[in-house]
Amino acid sequence: MRAMVLSELVGPSGMSLQGVPDPDPAGRVLIDVKASGVCFPDLLVTYGKYQMRPELPFVPGSEAAGVVLSAPDGSGLKAGDRVLADTLVGSFAETVAVAPGQALRIPDELGFAEAASMTINYQTMEFALARRAKLRAGETVVVLGAAGGVGTAAIQLASAHGARVIAVVRRTGAEEFLRELGADEVVQLEEGWGERVRTLTDGGAQVVIDPVGGDAFDEAVRVLAPEGRLVVIGFAGGGIPQLKMNRVLFRNISVMGAAWGEFVMRNPSGMEEIHAALVRHVERGMQPVVTARYSLDEAGRALADLEEGKILGKGVLVQE
Repeated sequence: MRAMVLSELVGPSGMSLQGVPDPDPAGRVLIDVKASGVCFPDLLVTYGKYQMRPELPFVPGSEAAGVVLSAPDGSGLKAGDRVLADTLVGSFAETVAVAPGQALRIPDELGFAEAASMTINYQTMEFALARRAKLRAGETVVVLGAAGGVGTAAIQLASAHGARVIAVVRRTGAEEFLRELGADEVVQLEEGWGERVRTLTDGGAQVVIDPVGGDAFDEAVRVLAPEGRLVVIGFAGGGIPQLKMNRVLFRNISVMGAAWGEFVMRNPSGMEEIHAALVRHVERGMQPVVTARYSLDEAGRALADLEEGKILGKGVLVQE
């Protein structure tokens, strides 16, 4: 089969299209890949900066959607089933094999590209909003990094939960796109953005979603209302911030993490629970975002575009 193989930890340019052996299907679900999501962990892994560091050479790619070629007895799957999967690595290929619990049925409402999009980002954000923040209808959610894959998923899901959504974005020209996704207000990440959010919320938001970290974190804490919850998703801004705990104490706020991968490793049943919740959102009309499509051999360009901020929403490698 063909696959994009990473041979050097130098970023997206370290990948090349090569012929590699088919994956071993023993005890696993073998998937004919029709689409592969492109996400921030995939970019980090090409530099060796992600917590998971496979031995070189290897095939990157953590999100896949396709058709089952074979499945072990007892898996509940059979050849011909449409599935999506969190693959960890290996999805930038024509075929991938995953443990049975990693392969989940695709709702009839979704094509393969949209299904590949509805994996890590949407799973993370449903986990973050519903389980970690315990979001309630009518609350206000501020989403940092709103124009990226995590941000767009957060906007759609917060809106689906009945929240008011304020999208905070660094990139210009994204306001119409973000409003179409469900943002009620859009604020540019520039000097004074926190004051603008406090004005729009009459003093503060109940929930802040922060996949950015870095310099934005301190102001993100300040825009919380009393008893508000800040959910840390990651550090796309580059820096891991520190927090003065007296702010947490005297303002009665909560700062919590939402590490979806770590959670599901310890609670495997959580994968199916979150997937079922996402399917319900899809059945009610939510469509995962796909704004950029690439061929398999363009995986390096797709990751470079992600790194350079050229993708609004979600990019996907398509092999349909």
